[in-house]
Amino acid sequence: LDTYSSASKILHSFAATMRIQSNGSNGNPKGIGRRRGTPPRGGGKMFPDQKMILVLAAVAATIFASGLMLGTRIFGSPQVSDTNAASSASQTSLNNEHSSPLVAATSKIAVSDVQRLIMESAAAEAFEEEERRQEEDALKHGDKTLALHLRGALVPGDPNYNPHHHIDDTLDVDDPLNSNQEIVGGEEKQENMIENMHHQFAQALDHEKHVIDSAVKKGVTKLKETAAGVAKKVALRGAITKDETAEKLPNYPYMRTLVSKDHDFTKYKPLGGNRFIEYLDGDSPYAMTDSLREQSDNLARSRRVHVVNAMKHIWKNYKEFAFGMDELHPISKKGSANWGGMGTTLVDALDTLWLMGMKDEFWEARDWVRDHLSHDKVGDVSGFETTIRSLGGLLSAYDLSGDKVFLEKADDLGAKLFKAYNTPSGLPKGSVNLKTGRAHNMNWNGNAYIVAEAATQQIEYRYLAKATGKEDYAKKSEKVFDILDKITPEDGLLFEKLKDGGENGATFITASKSSFGAMGDSAYEYMIKLYVQGGRKEEMYRKMWDKAMNGVHEQLLQKSTPNGLTYIADRLNGGRLDHKMDHLACFMGGSLALGAYTDPSGIDSSRAKRDLKTAKALTYTCYQMYARTQTGISPEFVKFSGGNDFIVPSSAPFYILRPEVVEAFYYLSVLTGDPIYREWGWEVFQSIEKYCKTKYGYGSLHDVNEPSMKPEDRMESFFLAETLKYLYLLFDPDSEIDILNKHVFNTEAHPFKIFNN
Repeated sequence: LDTYSSASKILHSFAATMRIQSNGSNGNPKGIGRRRGTPPRGGGKMFPDQKMILVLAAVAATIFASGLMLGTRIFGSPQVSDTNAASSASQTSLNNEHSSPLVAATSKIAVSDVQRLIMESAAAEAFEEEERRQEEDALKHGDKTLALHLRGALVPGDPNYNPHHHIDDTLDVDDPLNSNQEIVGGEEKQENMIENMHHQFAQALDHEKHVIDSAVKKGVTKLKETAAGVAKKVALRGAITKDETAEKLPNYPYMRTLVSKDHDFTKYKPLGGNRFIEYLDGDSPYAMTDSLREQSDNLARSRRVHVVNAMKHIWKNYKEFAFGMDELHPISKKGSANWGGMGTTLVDALDTLWLMGMKDEFWEARDWVRDHLSHDKVGDVSGFETTIRSLGGLLSAYDLSGDKVFLEKADDLGAKLFKAYNTPSGLPKGSVNLKTGRAHNMNWNGNAYIVAEAATQQIEYRYLAKATGKEDYAKKSEKVFDILDKITPEDGLLFEKLKDGGENGATFITASKSSFGAMGDSAYEYMIKLYVQGGRKEEMYRKMWDKAMNGVHEQLLQKSTPNGLTYIADRLNGGRLDHKMDHLACFMGGSLALGAYTDPSGIDSSRAKRDLKTAKALTYTCYQMYARTQTGISPEFVKFSGGNDFIVPSSAPFYILRPEVVEAFYYLSVLTGDPIYREWGWEVFQSIEKYCKTKYGYGSLHDVNEPSMKPEDRMESFFLAETLKYLYLLFDPDSEIDILNKHVFNTEAHPFKIFNN
C-alpha cells in the first residue's frame, strides 16, 4: 500500500509536468498517456488532460498494487502453501516473458522508473485482448471460475475493472458470469467462495502463464518493431497516442517551433548520434496524418528562408568577385577557371536560382550565357563531369524557363562532348578536348573505361535528342546500357572498370571492385532514372535495376556491430568485402525509395517493401555519419568495424560539401511524408552554416572531428547545384517539382520533365 501511494503521487506529479511540457507553441495541449478504443479517422480529437492523467496514473499504479496484493494472497496464504514452489516458478517465467521483448527493444534507452511503468502498461494492453478471448472460451466450456478471474484481471479503463483483483463489483443482471449471488464492494457473501479464493488465484496463475506465453509469441514481433518508437516517445514527452489511419502507431514526437527569420546559427551545437533509434531498421514508427503534414510544411517554410539566404550569400559574392568564372574561392574571394572557363558555377546553379525564386539573378545569369559563354577554346575536360554539370545545367534551365538560349548552348556543348563516343565499341572516352575533338581515357586508370562515367550521361543526351530532334544523341548514349545489359553478371553487380571489345562491345575487368561509391555509384542510379524518364515503359532499365538490387541484398548489404546500422559494403577482387561506405553511396537511400514507389508490381509488393525498408535503414546510417562527428558533418567515407559501428579513417576525415545524404532525405521526405527527414536535414544545414560558412561563401572542411578548424578555400559548384537545392526542396512543400509523375533528376540534381511518349 505504501508503494501504491508513492507511485500514485509520482505519477500525478509526472503527468502534471508532462502536461506543461507537451503544450505546443499555440497553447494546445498534446495527448498524454494511452487510450483504448478506435480513435476518429485522421487522428482527430484527444482526451482532456485530466482524464488522460487519471488513466495513466491508474494503469501504472495498478501494476504496482495488484502485483503486491496478488503476491501476498498467493504466497503468504497457508491454503496454498503446497503450490508455492510451482506458482513462484510460474511467476518468474511469466515476468521474464513479459519483459523480454521490451527489454530487448529498449536496451539502449535509459528511461526513468515512471516511464518504465508506462512501457509495461503498453505491454499489458497487448495481452488484454488475449485475456478477453480466453474469458469467452472459458464461458463456452462452463468454467466460470476462470472466467471470473480473467474478468477481474482487467486493467484500469475497462468498465469491469476491479482494482483489487476480486470478482467484479458490478456484474450486470444479464452478464453470463452473474450467478445471482449478491456482490457488494467486491466481497462475496457465500463463504465457500471466500475459502476457495486463494486457490482460484493460484490455479488461474498457471493457466494465465499459458495464455500469456501464447500472446507473447504472437505479439513479440510487433513489440520489437514498435517498442523502440514507444520508448523514444515516452522519453521525450511521456505521451503515447494512436491513429487509426496509421495502424494505431504513436504520434510523431519531434515537431519543433517555427524558425525565426533572424535565427542565429553560430549558437548551434551538434546534438550527437545514437538518437532516433526507432528508425534504425527502416521502420515507420509514427502515425502520418494530414494535421502532422500541415505542421511539418509550415515548419519547413520557416526553414526554407534560411536556405535561400545561404544561396543569396554566395551569389552576392560570386557576382561581385567571380561572375562568369568556374568557381569562387570562399576565403580568398578569387575566381578560377579550373573547369576550362565555361562558367561552371553559374551554369550549374541556374535551375537552383529558378527554383528558389531568385528570378532576377536567373535572368542576369541567362544574359551572361547568351553573351559570353563559349566552348570553342576549351581544352581537355572530363566528359562525365561536364555532361552532368554544364550540359545538364543548360538543359534544365531550358526545361524550366523555355528560353532557347539555353538549348542552343546545350546543343553546341553536346556536339563537342559527343565526339568521345567515336570508339570501336561505342563506349565514351573519359576525357575529350572540346577544341580539337580528340578523346582519351585516363592514364591513372590504366586507360580503362569507368562504368559510372560511361553510364551516367544518358538522361542528358536523351533529353537533348528530344529537344533538338537529333536522335543520335539518344541512340549512341543508350548503346552503353545495351552493352552493359549483355555482360552484367547474374548477381546484377557491375565491376567498376571496362575494356573496349571493339564491335563486340566490351568486357568487365573482373580484377576491379564492385562499388556503390566512387566509380560505380551513378551507373545504378541511371538504371532506375532512365526507366522513370521514359515513362516507365523501357523494361530493360527496370530489369537491370531490380537485378542489381537483388545482388545488393544478397551480397553487399551488411549490419554493423554493435548497433546494427545498415550499410552497403564494397566487393573486392575475389569476392571479399571491404566494410566501408562512401558518402557518395548514400544516394541509394533516394534511388531505392524511387525504385520502390515506381515498382511495376506496386508499392505494396514484397520487393517494393523490401527496397523501401532498406532505403530508410540506409538513410538512417547516413544520418548517423553526420550526427556522430564533432561538427555534425559527415566525412568522405567511414569504415565499419567493431566497437562503435564505424570509425572516421585518417585518410578521409574531410567534407567537400557533398549532397548525397540530403538528396536521400529529400526523396524519402517527398515519397513517405515522414517529417523526420526534414528534421535531420535541418541539423545538417545548421552544421554547414556553423562550420562551413565564410565571409564570401562556404568552404570544405579538412577534418569533421575538428570543430575549431577553419573552412578551406574551395567551394565546388555542386554545393549550389545539389546540396543547397536538395535542402531547399526538402523544406519546400510548394515546389513545382514532381519526382513521381513529371520530373527526373540527373545525378547533378538538374530536373528534366519525363517523356510522355
